[in-house]
Amino acid sequence: MKRVLIISYYWPPAGGGGVMRWLKMSKYLPGWDWQPVICTPENPDPSVLDESLLREVPPDAEILKVPIWEPYDLYRKLTGKPKTTKFKAGHISEASKGSWKDKLAVFIRGNFLIPDPRVFWVKPAVRFLKAYLKEHPVDLIVSTGPPHSMHLVALKLKKSFPAIPWLADFRDPWTDIDFYHQLRLTWLADFIHHRLEKKVLTRADVVTVVSPDIKRTTEKRCGRTVHVVYNGYDPEDFENIDPMDDRYFIISHFGAFNHDRNPSALWKALSELAAEIPGFKEVLKLRLVGQTDSFIINELGQAGLSGQLEIIPHVNHKEGLKFLGQSAVLLLPLNDAPNARGILPGKMFEYLALGRTILAIGPKGSDCEEIIRQTGAGFYGNFGDKEGLKTSMVKLFTDWQTREMRKISGDIEAFSRQNLAREIIRLGFQEKE
Repeated sequence: MKRVLIISYYWPPAGGGGVMRWLKMSKYLPGWDWQPVICTPENPDPSVLDESLLREVPPDAEILKVPIWEPYDLYRKLTGKPKTTKFKAGHISEASKGSWKDKLAVFIRGNFLIPDPRVFWVKPAVRFLKAYLKEHPVDLIVSTGPPHSMHLVALKLKKSFPAIPWLADFRDPWTDIDFYHQLRLTWLADFIHHRLEKKVLTRADVVTVVSPDIKRTTEKRCGRTVHVVYNGYDPEDFENIDPMDDRYFIISHFGAFNHDRNPSALWKALSELAAEIPGFKEVLKLRLVGQTDSFIINELGQAGLSGQLEIIPHVNHKEGLKFLGQSAVLLLPLNDAPNARGILPGKMFEYLALGRTILAIGPKGSDCEEIIRQTGAGFYGNFGDKEGLKTSMVKLFTDWQTREMRKISGDIEAFSRQNLAREIIRLGFQEKE
């Protein structure tokens, strides 16, 4: 086998979307005659844990762990938060509007922890990997971010091992990410963020992103070709999925549900339908699986939908998919932010594989809207379009009543994790532009 070094902060037992892309890539790389070598922190501070994912680590994988120091305990002390507090998706957006202590912490994070709070891992990881690579050569280096400190590790390794191809994988943008403008940056910090980003984008042999819109914006930023490698689904995850529940019209969301994704217009539409359609309120169930922002829960209560709300705290990945299988509609709100046109959440591809109807909400002309259209997987609406969402929901409810649920009409095989692993390896050996 050839060998690929993958530098990733997220790795089991960490859970959530950040771990899935490269865990699943690693699972299928040995099938293409590549051994994954994972370098990850020994003692990270992830937002969620999922011990079940440890079973998915391929036996061929070599795992390298380097201790990390992160400043989150200092932040907890500064803001008076318990030691058990986890920082979920959307934390920056919330903290930037919080108390003066939260705002101070955001200022420190943006201006002194560049590019992110995991920056203290760069030096020890580079020191360890330089020694390791001299004794254990690899054929390809992959860095995946965020956190983008992982790219700085690979950037320094590239100086010492220039002959090894380096693929920089961006699961989210760096300076174009939705919360970047909330970091309270000085002009100097903004300059440093952009300078480091450009170094990574121009010195990596290959750059990959997860959507066409991010590809376009990244190419403008760095003046070179950038490749799209979508997130995807693992067919093995969808064996023995629970059938749809015929008793309830279940609308489900899976994963982190933060304030920036709150579809207020949908809650208003559902509230009106509960009053207008006989029997609708009695069979409606809103199932939110994973970390859900308290603001969303409160707004559902104000809409009179508390009785229809089912909150399921974080569960392991396969258990979450079983809950989704029982659903009639899978809810996919994007971030209500300027860069949302390029957001393709990892859960979208798993929604496609489940074969349940998707209700996606985001800006017009997004990459998500295009995939929903191409696959015929469901409906796409805008955040503020209450009437449009209401019309879509009436159609979805009627389909559920008659059991004439929408079927996927497009080919989704290109999104299988096995094919995506092959694509990454193919791109890893393209000549630098």
